[in-house]
Amino acid sequence: MSGTPDEAPPGPDLVAGIPASSVADGAMLLGHVNNESVLVARTGGSLYAIGATCTHYGGPLAEGLLVGDTVRCPWHHACFSLRTGEPLRAPALDRVSCFRVDESGGTIFVRDAIEPPSVYLRSLASPPTSIVIIGAGAAGVAAAEMLRRCGYTDSIKLFDQLTTPPVDRPNLSKDYLAGTAEEAWVNLRPDDFYTSHNIELIRGERIARIDTRTRQVVTDSGKIVKYGALLLATGSSPVKLPVPGADLPTVHYLRTLDDSKAIIAAAQPGRRAVVIGASFIGLEVAASLRERDVAVTVVAPESLPLQRILGAELGQMIQTEHERHGVIFKLGANVKSIAADGVALADGTSLPADFVVVGVGVRPEISLAQEAGITIGNGVIVDATLETSAPNVFAAGDIASWPDPRVGRIRVEHWVVAQRQGQFAARNMLGSNEAFTLTPFFWSRHYGLTVNYVGRAGHDDSHGVDGDPARHDCTVTYCAPAGTLDAQADVGRDLTNLLAEARLDGEIP
Repeated sequence: MSGTPDEAPPGPDLVAGIPASSVADGAMLLGHVNNESVLVARTGGSLYAIGATCTHYGGPLAEGLLVGDTVRCPWHHACFSLRTGEPLRAPALDRVSCFRVDESGGTIFVRDAIEPPSVYLRSLASPPTSIVIIGAGAAGVAAAEMLRRCGYTDSIKLFDQLTTPPVDRPNLSKDYLAGTAEEAWVNLRPDDFYTSHNIELIRGERIARIDTRTRQVVTDSGKIVKYGALLLATGSSPVKLPVPGADLPTVHYLRTLDDSKAIIAAAQPGRRAVVIGASFIGLEVAASLRERDVAVTVVAPESLPLQRILGAELGQMIQTEHERHGVIFKLGANVKSIAADGVALADGTSLPADFVVVGVGVRPEISLAQEAGITIGNGVIVDATLETSAPNVFAAGDIASWPDPRVGRIRVEHWVVAQRQGQFAARNMLGSNEAFTLTPFFWSRHYGLTVNYVGRAGHDDSHGVDGDPARHDCTVTYCAPAGTLDAQADVGRDLTNLLAEARLDGEIP
């Protein structure tokens, strides 16, 4: 958030000073230094001043949550150190500015920007001689970046079987697909980031085999690469629809940048699309296609979208919002076959379609780990530090099945979880021995409607609704039979969702 020469950012001029009484302990105040929005916070008796705009998607930190000496973004739960501006938790990967702040004579003054040392920078007693990361998605890129932030200076090889740059995958079904984000903005990092941080990004190279005994990986081309520590971040692949016609060129799946580009090429105004699957991905694709003036019909076997995950109230809210934007739903329906000009349902209905997008789920890419003899069970089994059954081999992201301290062993397919696990795995490869205990978080956006969800609800959980889903202002809680909170979803209540995350993490009562 920044102003123009004629219009300063909101709040008082912090260089000129503000009354000390205007920032109580545990409170924040939004102001500006020159032309930059700056957040002043007092916590534990100390004053801090940092940039007020989240470096992820530009969320307003002043509307977020103070927890200890950190501030949490209300939009997607990034966490920043008030002491250093360092991004402590994904999805933000870049720091915010940090400013010198003084208090004298009952007045707070914010001075010039400063460059504090990284909170993670440390002296490594016996680091691995080299680190190999397989997969350049959310977990892999976050891990490579964290290794350098921690002061690791030896070789990092980041293997990606795709030839395109690593991308911010949530955008592929949201802003980029809708046409509101440029391609350059979708890249997780510019190309020069990897070279400037001495991260060897190896594109278009698939790992064929892992030998955990000799600590080496073998590529499809036969190249042997040794490692001191290895991170498996192979992610997931879309489940293919097992019906005739599912392999037609008019049928699309969405996982990569090229997939999104192919859907965009098909999504000319006035064309007709059938989206098979009322998952988060399927419905986000439907919303993006409607932004491009494509007629959309959603086909799914369930009676209400997302009911199994969110409950009937939010499922109905999301369906109603899509219908308000012109989406037609064919629920309780199964696909019999796909043709070049349409989709045939099992009940005999024919749906005309110029193209089809399938979003019926994903499956974790665990074959490399399995063939290497690493323990498997609904994903790659890891301990609390994300280490697998093979010494010095870690796993993070969609493939990792980890012991969650609240609900037991779980595996989730959330972007933010993958990034955070990549960061933890990186530090643990360097000997930090940190247990991954963070509460899973995801968000889903449909037109202007955003659902934030923290935790992991169980099949036997009861749920309660506070507020009015129809007005896009509500909290849904998911509680275990014993009455403890397992998860919470919020619409129009960003701060409430942040508070739920902090409580589930045990950071606040």
